[in-house]
Amino acid sequence: MRIEGNDGLSGLIATEAETHVAGGFTFTEGPVWVAADGCLLFSDIPGDTIHRWRPGTAGTEVYRHPSRNSNGLTLDHAGNLLACEHSGRRVSRAPYGGPEETLVDRFEGKRLNSPNDIIVHSSGALYFTDPTYGLKGGSGKELGHQGVYRLAPDGTLTLLDDTFTQPNGLAFSPDESLLYVGDSKELIVRRFGVESDGAIDGGEVFVDMRGDGRDGLPDGMKVDEDGRLWTTGAGGVWVVEPDGRLLGVLALPRYPANLAFGGPSFSTLYLTCHADVYAVETAVRGIGPGSR
Repeated sequence: MRIEGNDGLSGLIATEAETHVAGGFTFTEGPVWVAADGCLLFSDIPGDTIHRWRPGTAGTEVYRHPSRNSNGLTLDHAGNLLACEHSGRRVSRAPYGGPEETLVDRFEGKRLNSPNDIIVHSSGALYFTDPTYGLKGGSGKELGHQGVYRLAPDGTLTLLDDTFTQPNGLAFSPDESLLYVGDSKELIVRRFGVESDGAIDGGEVFVDMRGDGRDGLPDGMKVDEDGRLWTTGAGGVWVVEPDGRLLGVLALPRYPANLAFGGPSFSTLYLTCHADVYAVETAVRGIGPGSR
């Protein structure tokens, strides 16, 4: 691993050597740390499988196959696994280790495109993105937009924003007053205010990677306890202060598609990078999924 940028980033990294966790996959995505089981789950989208890895073990085990080409994964407040499924064209929910059910697969009677990434609000509402990456050449597309949605605890689905080209990763600020959403086609991350009823407003450009030229896109993202945004992007992982100041970039052997904090103290950064998964020890703490 190489740290690019000013000294502000080096103080956030506990060791400058990444650890290779697992490899031999097709395209890894959607990592989530399951504290109750001390393990990492992640998707291999083309492999149609969710894999499970436990620290101290060699290799991984199959957690779910088929996964309907799952991408983003997270946990709700009850510890259920939520999965954004490309070929399933839905968000599913399952007790950990149990069978899954459909949470949402349609908006106003039309099938979703291919849900991509998902987060959980302290209210229990789910926020997810729905680009077209899982549709082959746009085949079967029923909606006229690529949306950001909110699924309320009572099952009401609300379209929050339809102005993205390809909405992808998303994350709340620690106090949930802000929502960050990446557009992996436009190479930007936008920032919204979160209103008391769960709606969003604003949407100004917070991170701009246009013109950078390096491999990598704004895709998966997480926020640490101090409000810094850790987002995949051009050249690696961009770390951005709440005021928008770029601290630097973590450059790995291959650019990552997604990331998640995990480990006993949520200070290990797990990164899905094409065929591989890596880990980097940090000096910060992430916010655990479903813990708000």
